[in-house]
This record gives sequence, C-alpha cells and structure tokens, in this order.
Amino acid sequence: MKVLIAEDEQLAAERIQELLKICAPEAVVIEQTDSVEDTIAFFKSGKMVDLLLLDIQLADGKSFEVFDKISLEVPVIFITAYDQYAIHAFKFHSIDYLLKPIQQEDLQNAIDKFKRHSIPRFLEPLEINALRELLSKTQKAYKERFLIKAGNKLQYKLTSDVAYFFAEGKEAYMVTKKENRKYLIDQTLEELEAVVDPGVFFRISRKYIICVDCIAEVKGLVSTRLEVKLNQACEHELSVSRDRAQSFKTWLDR
Repeated sequence: MKVLIAEDEQLAAERIQELLKICAPEAVVIEQTDSVEDTIAFFKSGKMVDLLLLDIQLADGKSFEVFDKISLEVPVIFITAYDQYAIHAFKFHSIDYLLKPIQQEDLQNAIDKFKRHSIPRFLEPLEINALRELLSKTQKAYKERFLIKAGNKLQYKLTSDVAYFFAEGKEAYMVTKKENRKYLIDQTLEELEAVVDPGVFFRISRKYIICVDCIAEVKGLVSTRLEVKLNQACEHELSVSRDRAQSFKTWLDR
C-alpha cells in the first residue's frame, strides 16, 4: 500500500509514520509534502499512491486548494484540529477525519475502513465545498487560561498573557508578557501545541512555543536556522529548528 503524507508539522508527520508501522505494516510512505504547492506537484508528476493522509492546514494554505486545482482520484484521510462533532457529520462522505493529536485507535479504524472498501468512494466536489464551509464555521475552541499553583494557592493566567512556553527536562513552563515571570504548568509541549491557537503560537523547536505578539526580530543564522528575539527580556536563546524554518516564515507571513 503506497501512501502520501501531506503534513507541514514534522513532528506530526513523524508520528503518523510511526503509527502507520503499527496500524498498516505493509504501508510504504512514498513521500511527505508540507504544502499545497508540493502536494499538487506530486500528483502532476504522475506519481500514484493508494491513500493520501492530508492535513487540512498546510504551510501555504488550506489543503482544499488541492482539489480546486487538480482532479484527485485518491482515497483521502483528512487530518484536522477542528471540532470532532462537526467532523462526525461528514464521516460517511470520505474515508475518515482524524483529530490532532492523532491516536493509534483512530488511525487503525480509518485504515480498516479503507481496506474494507474494495472500490473506494472519493470525495465529490460538492462534499469538499460542504466540508470547507462547515469547517469555516466550527473552528476549534482554543485554551483560554491555565490553572497554576502558587504555594498553597491556585490562580490562573490567561493564554493571551503568555509570551512563550518552554520545556526543561520533563517539566514545562509558561513565561508571561508583562511581569516576565515563569510558572510551572501541568502539560507537555505536545499537549500545549494541540490546545493553543496555531495562528498565535508556533512551536519553533522541541523546547519552545512562542507567541507572535512577542516577536521583536528574526535573524538568519549561518546554519540556515533562524534566531528569534523577543520584545522583552528572555533568559533563553530562541532559534527555529532547521526543519521548521520554512513553516515558521510562512506562519509569520499570514
């Protein structure tokens, strides 16, 4: 079974590949694309796959643009961060819709569903348009505040007050904007990445998630990585990992 993964987050793509090894050992990932442009180019080159795992939000826009520009005759499993109840209404139209972060059981069910169909049913243009319209109205509700401990007291900090998150060992912290203080939080960066607004926060590396409002300057490094300076004091050296640099620049240019 030949598979194309269209996903602009490298860690998410790696997770999909690891889960595929468990859920479909016979699957061979032919290529990974991270943008609408590259996905279209893949199919225009004449390459063929049996299944497409397609993230709805790619580096250069919504993946629905792929369907607008080429006639795609490949079964699709959508990957999305949108509300599961809205997506559930469309499950009978396509192979499946997997919510981030992807769970092994969900991918296994989707693969099993794909295998049960001797003649896969592809998405019709009207179904794509209906999904696009529904998703535009049912954006995921992102986390608004965090509960933190201060001695023997509990308090909360608004997500809008966060300058950046960072990991230190097995623990994760938030750093606030105005007071520039760090607070221990009971979530990993992987969990945070799934609940904060991706239009406001970007994971620049394995250790840092930063807020766009706090970026003062971005410099290019000799190693092709990018160095980020904040508009407030910062005890950390923030640099965008090489595999995230292009996605980061696209994110900034929205």
